[in-house]
Amino acid sequence: MSNLEPMLVDSGPLLEATGLAHRVLEPAGPGPYRTVVMLHVRFGDEDAKLIFRRTMPATWLKIAPRALFADPHGGFSWALQESGVWPEWSAFAPAVTAVANFLEALPRVYNSDPAHTYLMGFSQGAAAAYATAVRYPGVARAIAGLVGFVPGGREMEQEIDGLRDVPVFTAVGTKDRLVPYEVAMAGVGLLRQAGAALEHHEYDTGHKLNATGQRDLTAWWGRR
Repeated sequence: MSNLEPMLVDSGPLLEATGLAHRVLEPAGPGPYRTVVMLHVRFGDEDAKLIFRRTMPATWLKIAPRALFADPHGGFSWALQESGVWPEWSAFAPAVTAVANFLEALPRVYNSDPAHTYLMGFSQGAAAAYATAVRYPGVARAIAGLVGFVPGGREMEQEIDGLRDVPVFTAVGTKDRLVPYEVAMAGVGLLRQAGAALEHHEYDTGHKLNATGQRDLTAWWGRR
């Protein structure tokens, strides 16, 4: 049975099975479902990026987990970081394990299709998505990284070829002050070096995805 609005799961058997509080929007029909797992921004929560569900087909399962760490500055984060400091892969290791376990639970909990399960991350959530896909090759069949960055470090450099041929959508704001253009583009360079099937977009905007970006993202999801 489908829900008209995303259902909050923050207690009970579904939380116990998946390990992360989350909101889920289940489609009609028997499944298994193509699935997008949306990783929110730093200081955010499971409600932060559900607006992007409208860029995806209505027949897909959409899930937004809450990040692992209660941030001392408010909300929740995938890695604790100071402003202007870009955490390396190791800082995301606990979140990577939690997200991978969450993804592993989805077929039995929500009848997701592991052959068509995708990650989408915004800002720090994009970094967590890349780190998860690098550590666990094949767990995400495509990644959308929105105004985010790629975490550095030896582990990332050694294993980033796990993204070879993975479809990746990147969106960069040329006026972004939170994830500066040069930081975002350094990550895009790493994705190209890894051999990802990259579709890269730049927008004349700040730390957001504008209307043109949302249309581009909708078209990209439609080609999955």
